[in-house]
Amino acid sequence: MPIKILIIDDSALVRTILTEIIQAQPDMEVVGTAPDPLIAREKIKALNPDVLTLDVEMPKMDGLVFLEKLMRLRPMPVIMVSSLTERSSSVTLHALEMGAFDFITKPKMDIRNSLNEYADELVNKIRAAARRGCRPMKTGQNVLRAVEAKKEAGPAGSPARWFSTTEKIVAVGASTGGTEALKEFLTALPPDCPGVLVTQHMPPTFTGTFARRLDTLCEISVKEAEQGERVLPGHAYIAPGDRHLLLGKSGANYVVELSDAAPCNRHRPSVDVLFRSVAKNAGGNAAGVIMTGMGSDGADGLLEMRQAGGRTFAQDEESCVVFGMPKEAISRGGVDEVVPLHDIARRLMLWLSAQGKRAFRI
Repeated sequence: MPIKILIIDDSALVRTILTEIIQAQPDMEVVGTAPDPLIAREKIKALNPDVLTLDVEMPKMDGLVFLEKLMRLRPMPVIMVSSLTERSSSVTLHALEMGAFDFITKPKMDIRNSLNEYADELVNKIRAAARRGCRPMKTGQNVLRAVEAKKEAGPAGSPARWFSTTEKIVAVGASTGGTEALKEFLTALPPDCPGVLVTQHMPPTFTGTFARRLDTLCEISVKEAEQGERVLPGHAYIAPGDRHLLLGKSGANYVVELSDAAPCNRHRPSVDVLFRSVAKNAGGNAAGVIMTGMGSDGADGLLEMRQAGGRTFAQDEESCVVFGMPKEAISRGGVDEVVPLHDIARRLMLWLSAQGKRAFRI
């Protein structure tokens, strides 16, 4: 049976473009469209779709309000369709916390010039959503309470171990499902961990909002990466949505480098670009983590990190929204440990603690 999709968007043009893309797929069928959530509610009951595409900003009922009701009363896979505004990016990230499967940006008015690339992204996310099903609702408040409880609890009861934070670096790559995975990983890191460089496949305007959101939840500082800044312990740097993030060196210090080079594996920022720069400039002083995501970006770069002496981790299949990127990295021989999402930070810190002589909590 084909995957049944209901398109919810107040723009007739967007509904038409999405319908044309989906209807061209032999394994998909648009069973209906709706210009607002109130009409969509009735069509969901009548048509029983497998996947929804949901506009972030709509009349009559806000997309978040509709999503909250949907996840409470009739949970199902939802792909948010978002414009490239700061408000939309904030709403979209909130939607992912509430259980939306993933998001895609609204098609541009000149979409005909890049229709194939946009179509591939859309239909692949729909297929992944149909396979994976609905994700449980999460809230930033739950994470915030966990962070506050960890701060109040103080250092763990086991003795502190020691490592040299100034010589270590952590590189992380993620794609589909990565926003929530990164949140769980980064909130588990102690404030004296090594510097962390993160490439998450995400469009411009989203990465700044994403970094600021994480910064309010984490014990470490999180920010969007800037050219030439020093990579400091206790800080995470998120790749800007339209630039490659690389690790550079200035004397004995690690620094951020940003590049406008062509996309790699159809992505900019690319995980492979980050991992390769870390393999080159940090070698055995680095750890690499590849998380949930579609495709193979990062698999070759993680192998280069391992060959350069770094320690490499992959998120396991059970905890991934999409197992594509970790699976490829594992199959190519680039992974030392396959770890559930909830345990990646702990395993990483245990490895780092054995490498040097500076204290940190584990």
